[in-house]
Amino acid sequence: MRTVSNLFKHDGRIYVYLSSRNIGKLFQQNAENEGFTFGDGVKPTEREFDDIFALKRDWTICYVGWVGHMAFRHPENVVGEPLVRIDYGKYLAGRDDYVM
Repeated sequence: MRTVSNLFKHDGRIYVYLSSRNIGKLFQQNAENEGFTFGDGVKPTEREFDDIFALKRDWTICYVGWVGHMAFRHPENVVGEPLVRIDYGKYLAGRDDYVM
């Protein structure tokens, strides 16, 4: 079974792309089930859906804002730690091409 925490095997900043509201709700529930919260301790399912979340190694998730959306669309311009873009729908489906 592929878990949210298994995504930590990738080096770099992890951004999780959620192609639909249903996939997003699955991500939020799965992250919550594994013990992830937002930085302020709020459970993932208690916050609104967005199409991209950052997954942090301290077991928190966060919204990426407009700058994060720009970085997601143009990872070649990201300076510093590489940006790993995960298509969560493909990841859940067991596909090998889930890294965008």
